Amino acid sequence: MINSVVKLFNRPNVTLNPLNWELQQWRGIRVKVRNNNLDQALFLMQRKMQSSGMERLIKREQLHHIKNSEKRVLARKILERKIRSQELARKLKSILIKKVRGL
Repeated sequence: MINSVVKLFNRPNVTLNPLNWELQQWRGIRVKVRNNNLDQALFLMQRKMQSSGMERLIKREQLHHIKNSEKRVLARKILERKIRSQELARKLKSILIKKVRGL
């Protein structure tokens, strides 16, 4: 996990625009330890990681080999989710069209 965090922080070719999301990710998450309260600092760091999406990036990074059968299962689940989303979008679109037309 530490290697994952190090990889995320060592990103080259980052512009110097402070509003740039990449720069914020490159700089990392900083937490001050106040009154030697390490538990509170760890809690704040965890909250910041969750809100910034850093935790999802670390979890999503592949740490071990995925078997082909697992890849197929994941691909099928992703495809099913995509098809369901498209069907829902199509239904909502038809409902909105009917509502606009006054039918």
